Amino acid sequence: MRSLCIYCGSSSGNDPAYGEAARAVGVELARRGIEVIYGGAHVGLMGQLADAALGAGGRVIGVIPQQLVRKELAHRQLTALHITSSMHARKAKMAELSDGFVALPGGVGTLEEIFEIWTWAQLGLHGKPVGLLNIGGYYDELVRFVDHATSSGFVRPEQRGMLIVEPTISALLARFESWVPPVVEKWIARDET
Repeated sequence: MRSLCIYCGSSSGNDPAYGEAARAVGVELARRGIEVIYGGAHVGLMGQLADAALGAGGRVIGVIPQQLVRKELAHRQLTALHITSSMHARKAKMAELSDGFVALPGGVGTLEEIFEIWTWAQLGLHGKPVGLLNIGGYYDELVRFVDHATSSGFVRPEQRGMLIVEPTISALLARFESWVPPVVEKWIARDET
């Protein structure tokens, strides 16, 4: 794995463990020589992740829409910063640059991003690993809901198996390294998403 997309909050949340985890992820990815691909902001968990990875000598690639650059949210000390015309273009560029996808704690945007990339895997648009870094049980209720959706017949077991959940970055990366994507019929082309 050469690059990993990290989705996370543009705020820091109210538990210091979230920031500690974001910084630990940045340091660990830098230590392993894995490039960080993220949303390009200098605020919240996003900024803490980027700063920690850069401080540990890692490469950090930001992808941010022009509208957020105008609001002065862009991190200006990154290895590279891609400025896109829209949120849709941002997500497509992040997917293109990444060998896997991880959601740290975050809000609606983080959830939307991880669910969209998981949906793309289910549709056969990519075979890259997708995971939740479940810091301090942050995603426990979401995982219970996903399991409920599976037992209720709305998510197939093989689709549920595409969402990897671990409490530490080392455990998640170990699962990613051994990831073998299931054979999935490709339902639509990427340009149809």
